[in-house]
Amino acid sequence: MDATYNLNGGFKPTAKRIADLDGPDFYPTPRWATYALIDNEKFSGDIWECACGDGAMSKVLQETGNTVLSSDLYNRGYGEIGKDFLEQNRITENIITNPPYNSAEGFVHSGLKKAKSKFAFLLRLAFLEGSNRSNTIFSCSPPARVWVFSERITFYPKGAKVSGSGTTAYAWFVWDKNHAGPTELAWLKPGYKAKYS
Repeated sequence: MDATYNLNGGFKPTAKRIADLDGPDFYPTPRWATYALIDNEKFSGDIWECACGDGAMSKVLQETGNTVLSSDLYNRGYGEIGKDFLEQNRITENIITNPPYNSAEGFVHSGLKKAKSKFAFLLRLAFLEGSNRSNTIFSCSPPARVWVFSERITFYPKGAKVSGSGTTAYAWFVWDKNHAGPTELAWLKPGYKAKYS
């Protein structure tokens, strides 16, 4: 654990998500970040939230009216437990998740095989960088759209007091099997945090 994470009794926002209290890379997604996706990107058919954690994202996705299947490798009190997304053979119409940071590339490769229509991952904007990803993902299977957050997302361990603003830029990366043409870059309008927090 990051020794500086809880100084003077308060949690600090993190750029490196190291302060993991409940199994590898568990940071519940703020509700407003999921609303920003579903208000701008339409999904038809079943949705699989394959790293559901405590269900924070799944509960918002249910408001799309689509059937939502939730699973996670670790038991955080929600969904099917012990299901490693990278090793499952399940095929579904759509996949939406905030993947574990250290497994993001593997999730993209799996999403290409397991989503029939769309898959959307909440990733650091810096995911666009890197020669390896340029060669293995973006030159072969680039996303259809990248929705950049105008407001910063701050991730906290469950139960921590939410205050302050994060220092890392995030975006929704959306792969759409029906998209033809170059990747579209768009900005999410400010106001989701105030509206849906």
